[in-house]
Amino acid sequence: MNLVKLYRPVGEKELGLIRKSGFAKFPPRLEWQPIFYPVLNEAYASQIALEWNTRDAFSGFAGHVLCFQVPEDYFLQFPIQNVGGNIHEELWIPVEELENFNNHIVGKIEIITSYYGEEYEK
Repeated sequence: MNLVKLYRPVGEKELGLIRKSGFAKFPPRLEWQPIFYPVLNEAYASQIALEWNTRDAFSGFAGHVLCFQVPEDYFLQFPIQNVGGNIHEELWIPVEELENFNNHIVGKIEIITSYYGEEYEK
């Protein structure tokens, strides 16, 4: 089985929910979030975590870059969305597909790196 590595930038609250799942799944989206968007490369995930999450109170002024893998044949059913420059590629997973998406994660979700803003409090 061929696997595709994906990345996800998250804040403190989302990381806590992922930790509670045993690093096995992503939590349900909030009611105002119609999609779940993993990104296709670490550079883009780091950019979001560093430039957005570390400045955002809702993210706890912290950004974490996670990686995980899904089977390539499952990945290919979602069109790649480019939302900016060359590195800004995402998959848009409809909220109603998230549980099935979680069931396709192979192995554990891993933390690659973490960034902390000036206002971060442990």
